Amino acid sequence: MSIQAIRIHETGGPDVMRLDTVDLAEPGPGQVRVRHTAIGVNFIDTYHRSGLYPLPLPSGIGLEAAGIVEAVGDGVTKLKDGDRVAYGSGPIGAYSQAHILPAGRVARIPDGVSDEQAAALMLKGMTVRYLFKDTYALKAGDTILFHAAAGGVGQIACQWAADMGVTLIGTAGSDEKCEIARQRGAAHVINYSRENVVERVREITEGRGVPVVYDGVGKDTFEMSLDCLAPRGLLATFGNASGPVTGVNLGILTQKGSLYVTRPSLMHYVASDEDLAANTADVFDAVARGAISIDINQRYALADAQKAHQDLEGRRTTGASVLVP
Repeated sequence: MSIQAIRIHETGGPDVMRLDTVDLAEPGPGQVRVRHTAIGVNFIDTYHRSGLYPLPLPSGIGLEAAGIVEAVGDGVTKLKDGDRVAYGSGPIGAYSQAHILPAGRVARIPDGVSDEQAAALMLKGMTVRYLFKDTYALKAGDTILFHAAAGGVGQIACQWAADMGVTLIGTAGSDEKCEIARQRGAAHVINYSRENVVERVREITEGRGVPVVYDGVGKDTFEMSLDCLAPRGLLATFGNASGPVTGVNLGILTQKGSLYVTRPSLMHYVASDEDLAANTADVFDAVARGAISIDINQRYALADAQKAHQDLEGRRTTGASVLVP
């Protein structure tokens, strides 16, 4: 069957994405075909497009979507035609009308969660889950720093931290975005455009610093994040919104308190079907309990993927963005 899909034939800016007509095979053993109803837009998509995370070219793009199972391959017993499902860890190719996926990599969408919510929530919710429960196992009473707290991942982090009894200090670049983070559950917010983040964190923590900083911004916040940590604290630099961190002198880690740094990726935390199922179960449980929700503030047609990336990289978005095929 023929479908429309966003493809990249070279790496670069948003203009390298183009809408192509491609042939989609029937699902093989252990696979399902999902007809997309909503597609999540995430910063990792821009890394694939730019070549920061290299892909064999030409390639599809996108890791997250929701839709309806419309065909199943041999050996698939847990899913059937008509099931509402979502996925957030690929395989690559979600920017399309339909996709072939391993059955073990998709999850049924529970009642009460819309397709758009699931498409916007999966990757971001799964990211917060592995950061909070695996990369550094948070416990009630902890105080943490989370950059870009008004973004799609950040808003979920604010809510989930509040649900866990964790004091989240969030940063954002405007008073409007700080208010969004506060409304989502951030205990403290810092406007980095006019406040000194390190001084404010030290003030909030009575000079101690925080045991963990979650940083999806990258090079612009790297040293600032280190300076917010308590001795032997952990910096989880999980994204590169401002560009990758390079040229680091490891000696600064001992100078600043025998610190730890990790550069984690969701894909390594959900590599097995069992780990993926545990992660997604926690995400949907948090949604079902009302602990987390997501605002979809930007919607684009599939053909307007270039505009979606321009807005995302230009920091003109809040909450989540979806493509509608």
